[in-house]
Amino acid sequence: MTTTQAPLFAPTFLRKLDRLALLTRRAMAGEMQGERRSPRRGSSVEFADFRPYARGDDIRQIDWNLYARMERFFLKLMVAEEELTIHLLLDNTGSMDWGEPNKLMYARRVAAAFGYIALSSLDRVTVTALAAGPAQQLPGVRGKRGAFPLFDFLQNVPGGAGGNLQATAKRYVQAARNTGPLLLCSDLLDPEWKEALRTLSTRPFEITLVHILAPQELRPDIDGDFRLLDAEGGASLEITADLEVLRQYDEHLREWRAEIEQFCSGRGINYIFADTSVPVEDFVLANLRQRGVVR
Repeated sequence: MTTTQAPLFAPTFLRKLDRLALLTRRAMAGEMQGERRSPRRGSSVEFADFRPYARGDDIRQIDWNLYARMERFFLKLMVAEEELTIHLLLDNTGSMDWGEPNKLMYARRVAAAFGYIALSSLDRVTVTALAAGPAQQLPGVRGKRGAFPLFDFLQNVPGGAGGNLQATAKRYVQAARNTGPLLLCSDLLDPEWKEALRTLSTRPFEITLVHILAPQELRPDIDGDFRLLDAEGGASLEITADLEVLRQYDEHLREWRAEIEQFCSGRGINYIFADTSVPVEDFVLANLRQRGVVR
């Protein structure tokens, strides 16, 4: 891990994360043996079902007690325990690298906590940064030792670049080899956010959207004449901030958040709002639990 940077979490918080597990709303088949139930049948110690014996089956799986009662051969099927691929998508465009507390740092820490919980269950974790430019991706890590490259990657994801959320989402769904739980951390300050979420929904990912905004966006404390600059290079805007303008801003912000939540609900996306003034530790241990993302 990079020694010039402060750690993402205190050891006491990591110990709390060790006691959590990711929840999935539907069964998904993974690739390698892990600690999560799979829809396939395997060789764990948990009983799943019986099926009649067929030529070529492993006779070691025959349930001889059932044969004694029914005089027919049946195989005893057990629940397979396999890993899932957990997809972490981090919006590191210019609008995210802003605010106090900083939105990008908040997203890094939420993604790190989510990934650490998955690694504790021996799931495979991949991370992709969404800003334009050369591909920024951690291809995949697994197990507790994977926490070191995971944290290092997230701490060193640069911010401040431009990007097209929909184009990035399209490339991701085309390239992703496996589906699975997907966490997207973004402020959604992109005019094509609907198209991006719609694109991600074309693959059977189990999507959780953490919508991150800073207190200065939620409760702007400004008065007078201002020139607003686009963090991603767009046109500037001159405004006069008075009570009426701030009232309209608050109204539009509420409508926009409600629109996002309704859009997500109609597509099975778990929408969770995050105010960066709320400590990440509280957000993970309380909000993600309440929304059924972790237990």
